[in-house]
Amino acid sequence: MDTYFAPPQRAEDEELRFEIEAVSKNPVVSGLLRSISGLLAILDGHRQIIALNDSFLKLLGIDDPKEALGLRPGEALQCIHANREPAGCGTTEYCSTCGAAIAIVSSLGQEIPCERVCALSTRRGGELVDLALLVRSQPITIENRQFLLLFLQDITVQEQRAALERTFYHDVNNMLTMLVQASDLLIQDQPSKLAQTIHQAAYRLLQEVAIQRSLSDGSVSNYQAMWDDFSIEVIFTELRSFFKNHPASKEKRIEYPDGYPNLSIKTDISLLLRVLCNMIINAMEATEKNGVVRIWSENKNERIDFCVWNSQRIPPEISKRIFQRNFSTKSQAGRGIGTYSMKFFGEKILGGKVSFSSSKEDGTIFVLSLPLL
Repeated sequence: MDTYFAPPQRAEDEELRFEIEAVSKNPVVSGLLRSISGLLAILDGHRQIIALNDSFLKLLGIDDPKEALGLRPGEALQCIHANREPAGCGTTEYCSTCGAAIAIVSSLGQEIPCERVCALSTRRGGELVDLALLVRSQPITIENRQFLLLFLQDITVQEQRAALERTFYHDVNNMLTMLVQASDLLIQDQPSKLAQTIHQAAYRLLQEVAIQRSLSDGSVSNYQAMWDDFSIEVIFTELRSFFKNHPASKEKRIEYPDGYPNLSIKTDISLLLRVLCNMIINAMEATEKNGVVRIWSENKNERIDFCVWNSQRIPPEISKRIFQRNFSTKSQAGRGIGTYSMKFFGEKILGGKVSFSSSKEDGTIFVLSLPLL
């Protein structure tokens, strides 16, 4: 029998019945099948299913496990390539690039755990459906026979979201780069305050997209910092402009300092404003109606501290995890990134230190401390 990848042989009916009985009587395997909430199947040395849990049955859309016993994973999942060869799943010309087939064959041949991503095209209700499955195979010995624990996780949504994010950031970055370049030419050909405003807005938006991409990746490698000298007065002027009509400042007041130190710092202004704005927004969200949020700067031994205060105390159980990614006291999905991003950008790129103190008597102060040199 021909094959393009894995051995084509299958277990004889009597051998298959013996394997199914041996596995069904094993207390460890039975416990796993009952307790694992994800997708789990047990394969024999011929890559045939001899047991599977309820989650796997639901994915297959069947009630009776006997309908899947003896099949190979691709056949049970109705992979569109599984029956292109007489020997079925694992033997077609498509199988050598299949993540599931590679993981299974590697584990059987080398007796090691193996994990791969499987891109599966299957038929569901007469329609072609593309799935992404994270497949992990783990060898196990039962009654001196080799079997595989096959764990599957449906990561289709995550993979689609990641692909859309990559496409989105790539396309938007290209368009914004063109816009910045066009605004450069506009300033040269028709210099005006409006042209300067358009150029500044396009540049800031380009930087904001880069910041957001770094947050999505959880890495600083994709963000190219734009360093320049900015006075403390300019930084506070930008903050005043940003929060002049900000929704979070409704029925609340921000107090700025009366004067500013005659100092400049070399920084990425877009990133600095992102950190400070997050500090101020968090402070305003914690402040009661008609309350006050204060922001000021302090010059300390070749460093400049930007401070944001509000009157509320952060409970100790929350303060321990305040900078942890995805942690939030709010129930909405997608929260828990603001304070994390303060720490992430303020320290890893701007080279500063982000900290806070909180008490019932003194309220809460967040501080971004940056070097002056």
